[in-house]
Amino acid sequence: MKFCPKCGTLLVQKRTRFVCPKCGYVEKGKVKLVTSEKFARKEGGGVLKEKKSIVMPIIKITCPKCGNEEAYFYTAQTRAGDEAETQFFQCTKCKHRWRKYT
Repeated sequence: MKFCPKCGTLLVQKRTRFVCPKCGYVEKGKVKLVTSEKFARKEGGGVLKEKKSIVMPIIKITCPKCGNEEAYFYTAQTRAGDEAETQFFQCTKCKHRWRKYT
């Protein structure tokens, strides 16, 4: 992270330079991009990328695609804060996804 020497605001990266969104200061130079990923060794010498497992609750509801009677579900606030949350479902059998506005 770089800060503007004039006003102290966090500089924003714009291609090959950093720009201050507050006062317009421009700092030219090389921009370095660093990324990292965590890998785990597999027995036998190979490398596997770690995946996180998400555990979701199961509810009894009929899948509109295959008729299965169970689905994973979660809720999220997709509209205004004073409105009810949206319910999302995924069939445990065919993996079809759908939502329900309550």
